[in-house]
Parts: sequence; C-alpha cells; structure tokens
Amino acid sequence: MATLSFRNVKKTYAGNVPVIHGIDMDVKDGEFIVIVGPSGCGKSTLMRMVAGLETVTSGEIVIDDKVVNTLEPAERDIAMVFQNYALYPHMTVFENMAYGLKIRKFSKDEIKKRVDIAAQILELGHLLDRRPRALSGGQRQRVAMGRAIVREPKVFLFDEPLSNLDAKLRVAMRLEIMKLHRRLGTTSLYVTHDQVEAMTLAHRMIVMYQGVPEQIGTPMEVFEKPASTFVAGFIGSPPMNLMEVQVAGDGTVQTADGNQLEISPLQVPSQVRGRKIIMGMRPEHMLLNTQGIPAEVEMVETLGSEQLVHCRCGKSTLVVRCTTRQLSESSAKVGMQVNVGPDGRHPLHWFEADTGRRVQGL
Repeated sequence: MATLSFRNVKKTYAGNVPVIHGIDMDVKDGEFIVIVGPSGCGKSTLMRMVAGLETVTSGEIVIDDKVVNTLEPAERDIAMVFQNYALYPHMTVFENMAYGLKIRKFSKDEIKKRVDIAAQILELGHLLDRRPRALSGGQRQRVAMGRAIVREPKVFLFDEPLSNLDAKLRVAMRLEIMKLHRRLGTTSLYVTHDQVEAMTLAHRMIVMYQGVPEQIGTPMEVFEKPASTFVAGFIGSPPMNLMEVQVAGDGTVQTADGNQLEISPLQVPSQVRGRKIIMGMRPEHMLLNTQGIPAEVEMVETLGSEQLVHCRCGKSTLVVRCTTRQLSESSAKVGMQVNVGPDGRHPLHWFEADTGRRVQGL
C-alpha cells in the first residue's frame, strides 16, 4: 500500500492544447479515490499519467514520497484494470493471471500461491482452466482484476472497468470491487463517467470538467454542497434543478419569467439578496401542486416506487421526484397545468450567475 500525491500536475498536448490545467491532491494510504466526469474532461489522461502511459508536462506525481514522472510503467509498482479486459485469448484464466509474475521471474510455487489466493478472493477457482472466450463479461472482468491482485501493487488503477457490462452486472461488479477493496485495503484510483459508480464506491471523489477539478470531497460533501452549477447538474440522479432568479432585498424570489416563488425569507440568505443569482433545488426536495410557480407537465417517468415529473416553467425545465402515492393523489398527467416549488423543509442552493460557482459562505 502507498500514498499518492498530485502536485500541480498539468498536461498539454502538441500545439499547446491544455488537457489538465493543474491538480493538487494527496491520496491517503488505502484510500479509494474516484475520478468522475463527462467524456473529454481529462479523467483518463490523469489516470494514464499515474500509470506512466502519458508524460507529465509539468508538476509532480509522487508515490510513497518518490517522484515517478520519469519512471517506466513497470518501475512504478502499480497495476491497472482496463475497460476492455485486455486478456490473452489463447491463454487459460490461470495463465492470464500468472503472466505478469512469470515475466518477472517469480518461482512457480510463488506464482501458484498468488494466483490461488486471488482466485479464491474472486471466486474464480473453478474457472482457472478455461479460456476467455468461454467466460461471461463479468467473469472476464474478475480475471482482469485477479491479474492485478497477484501483482500485490502499491496502487490499483481502474480505467472505466465496468463500461462494457450490462446494468445488472454493473451493480454486482460494483459490490465485488467494494468487497475487494475492504479485503485488500490497497490505495486505488478509479475512473468513471457514471456518477452512481462514483457515489457508491468513493471514499473521496474528484469531479472533473474540461481538465479542471471542479470539486474534491466525499460523496456526501459533493452531493450536499456542490461547488458549482456543473457539479450540481452532474452529481445526483436526476440532477439538481437550476433556475436563474432575481432576489429582492426583502428575500422575495422572482423567476426570469416574472413568477414569484413562495419561499420563506428564512431560506434566503443575506449574501444573495438584491442580486441576480442561480438557485438550485433537488428534485426530491420539491412538491407538485404547492404554492409554487405555474408549470406544464411534459413527461412522467414511472420508476416503480417513485415517479419523475418533468415540468416546463417558461424557459426552465424542472424535475420533481414523487412517490407513486404522492403522484396518484395529485393525478399529474402530460399536458396538465400544475404548480411546483420547494418543499420548505430542505435548504436551497445558490450559485453566482456569472461564474456558476457556489456563493461563498453557503
């Protein structure tokens, strides 16, 4: 196990195209860090720089107090699990898991010992004589993880390892990865575009956007206090509702369409009064047919125990999460005119209209 540090790490491609704009972070020994963000945000590039597959333009990557910028991948004592498994089709499961140890000249007894332990952890013992073509997607991914485990590395790197699996299997494999980390306690860096994976797996997460770490924190810190409108709109399923509003000096809140929201002045902090601001409301913290603003129901998503009601409020679209019982009582249907607004029991979120950053002190 090891610590991992990023010290103002930047990456620029040929033609002076910046991809990573500077990351500073210390990863504790045994911590599970998830890098999450949309495609093209730089998360995989950051992972590849740790692995030694991309050069660092400036700054330092430090593993156990040792700067590894110029070290070859094989010298960094890391193990990587890829999205496409990268298994050798002509080798058995045992041979795939053992190959990395074999080329490092480990003894046959040590190789067998390590592979057997990894196979037991991942429940692969009965599959060791099979080849990859005879395995399911989930089994292939477990073999890829087993190949990393036998290395006993200082740092595990996971590059979107579940992207090729179906939804049900992704949930099962997330559980496997969580159990694996609890058992091994190895420092891990995990890249994904799936915010559900990030929320369920991470001790802390780095939310990336256009090469910039928008926010670093625990899943609950990021969910409860998003640092920007991007984070608010990315983390959460469905994401936070965002509206540009005008707040009067007395705390009255008016939408861009001229509708007044019925919000207690106690919920409107002094920092936002008398300003044009972006207000955020979680879908689960909103109500239908309350003293809110007029809206038209555009779509109703039925998800079993709950339903998502998509409403058009002038230029804005708001999503309200209701239990099935709440919705049956309100009888919301597509095309119906309703009123929507915050429930008054949960805090609102406030962001600067020009920068999208969370209002300081809130």
